[in-house]
Amino acid sequence: MITCTFENGKQANLRHVVVHAIVEKDESLLLVKRSPKISEGGKWSLPSGFLSRDETAADCTLRELKEETGWEGEVLSLFFIKTDPHRPHEDRQNVAFYFIVNPIRKTGENDWESTEISWVPIRKLPPPDDLAFDHGEAVSLYLTYRVAPHTLPILR
Repeated sequence: MITCTFENGKQANLRHVVVHAIVEKDESLLLVKRSPKISEGGKWSLPSGFLSRDETAADCTLRELKEETGWEGEVLSLFFIKTDPHRPHEDRQNVAFYFIVNPIRKTGENDWESTEISWVPIRKLPPPDDLAFDHGEAVSLYLTYRVAPHTLPILR
């Protein structure tokens, strides 16, 4: 939670904004193994991170993708917005924006937040409950969307 003081002097607890990249190439999804030093360490997740004050959600998604994987990409679409204040394993009650990102090229290496990156074939993805936080839900929604595209974004 973020504690904010408004113009009238009253304080409120507000929620963080996080972004996630769903990146597919050759029927595989790009996943990162989270460093043991951060929340949900050791689990696979989508490339993700916190929105900075002076960037758009789409720009943040591409920044986090590059930092955590070394890949550059282009945002194709906003896919899913999760506003549930009871996200699993979260102490910040984040609002999450999931974007579909087209990978362009690998130009760097992963940062300290990711101990490993992997293009995981869709047929070999870990079970949804084995992914960090609620990323398994978003991956399941994406796999359904691949088979039967519908209007985006999904709101929950």
